[in-house]
Amino acid sequence: MSEAVRRRRLAALGTAGLAVTAAGVVVNALAYVLPVIGARQLEPASLSALATLLALGAILGVPATGLQMAVAVHRARHGAASAATSTRLTVAVTVGTLAVVLPVATVLLRLPAHATALLGVITCCVVVAGRWVGELQGDQRFLRLAAGMAVLAAGRYGGVAVGLLAGAGLTGALLAGAAASALVLPLLAQLARNGGAAGSTGPGSAAAVPVRAVFTAGGATLAMLVVSYADLLLARRFLEADVSAAYAVGTVLTKGALWAPQVVTVLVLPRLAKGDRRSLTTALALVAGFGVLLVTASALAGELAFGIAGGAAYTGFGGYAPIFAATGALYALVFVLVNAQVAAGARWPSAPLWAGTAGYTVAVATVVPQTLAGIAVSALVTAAAMTAATGLLVLLRSRRPAPAGVLATPDPRPVTEPASTRYPQR
Repeated sequence: MSEAVRRRRLAALGTAGLAVTAAGVVVNALAYVLPVIGARQLEPASLSALATLLALGAILGVPATGLQMAVAVHRARHGAASAATSTRLTVAVTVGTLAVVLPVATVLLRLPAHATALLGVITCCVVVAGRWVGELQGDQRFLRLAAGMAVLAAGRYGGVAVGLLAGAGLTGALLAGAAASALVLPLLAQLARNGGAAGSTGPGSAAAVPVRAVFTAGGATLAMLVVSYADLLLARRFLEADVSAAYAVGTVLTKGALWAPQVVTVLVLPRLAKGDRRSLTTALALVAGFGVLLVTASALAGELAFGIAGGAAYTGFGGYAPIFAATGALYALVFVLVNAQVAAGARWPSAPLWAGTAGYTVAVATVVPQTLAGIAVSALVTAAAMTAATGLLVLLRSRRPAPAGVLATPDPRPVTEPASTRYPQR
């Protein structure tokens, strides 16, 4: 590869990375701003219901991520393929799950029935959207992917925010969110149209996206969600209220270290699906380097970090900042490794995460000192163990022959080259 071509590829990848990063910022900003707006527009009972519904939406929306990952991996590996059947089955399973979970949640959590039903509509729209977001990711059309992420966030969160600002109340805001989520679906479909993955001859030319891949990816996503919240839930269970609140502030650093570098995983997933092992090494190095920077910064300015996350009342806990940051940094590596397993077609990529979460929960309940330091340090040890376990699984799998259809080298074309110039339209 000539130096000029290398520079063009790096420039294209940098542009794509900036676009996806900006879209991620928009998504997170809209998600975080809802409770802020709700605190100013809703009465306490409705605000609590909104926070609970947002948490339920995050968990029940896991099939959307599973569908996105499965479609992205399949298209990157095999070319344009039908995802209609997988999408329909994923939506059907989601609807069935919502039909069981939401009525129970309405009663147990004392939630407004109409608002809970509207959350179900929003969740279904997000799951449907996972297909088109996955197509954009798998085709490495990252500029369109960034636009799609922003559009989906505008529908999923923006509609609710507009409803809250308009004084529509909880149910009215969720009604606006449901309408906006449905309205953005045709736009997402249009963004994903007119293009395909390398080596395809047209939509549907390759084998359809397997349903099993959707549930494998969804299970991995759910496992990451559970493991990243386990210590917070255990702190809530075993610590005094004021110490539990300090722990909650500390987990803001954990989540920041975990999710901030995830743009790397978004960009590298299609290349991992092609069998490009150099991309995995690069991704791990980038994520690890980012984690080292965050841990170092938290060690040097722990009080400031706790003060920014929770206010002046929590600066006294600044000495624990490096522990929380290191836990998040290790889980960021786990996230990359689990995605590599999903991309390689592993059947149980989330197994170490479920085992680690179960072991951690039992340890905290029985032998770990039930203090802030005890729970935080044991969470760090668990994260290190999971990193080692998932890393070992990836290493062992890398020594096996590549599956049929997996490319041994990365696609040399620039990742942001317009699809219309890469694939003749028929």
